[in-house]
Amino acid sequence: MGQDLRVRHARADALDRLEPLLARLRGIAGLREKTRGVFYRGSKAFLHFHEDGDALFADVRFGEAFERCEVTSKAAQAELVARITAAAAARPRGRRAV
Repeated sequence: MGQDLRVRHARADALDRLEPLLARLRGIAGLREKTRGVFYRGSKAFLHFHEDGDALFADVRFGEAFERCEVTSKAAQAELVARITAAAAARPRGRRAV
């Protein structure tokens, strides 16, 4: 994979840069922001942010493990929102497909 997973959790100034993205995430049904920038889906942690220099990343639990997504650009943020919206609409967490 080659990516360094040891980056710092996003601090307040990094979250300030992500505020438009955070506002969009707050509007997605099924997500609950437990603390600023930390979202849960059901009882499980679903999304949180990291920073590495000027680069910003989201760790998102699309499956069993977290997937790191770069979210520095507006285009990357829009792609993330689309993926999360699709995942949230596909099946509510905690419910099995019949």
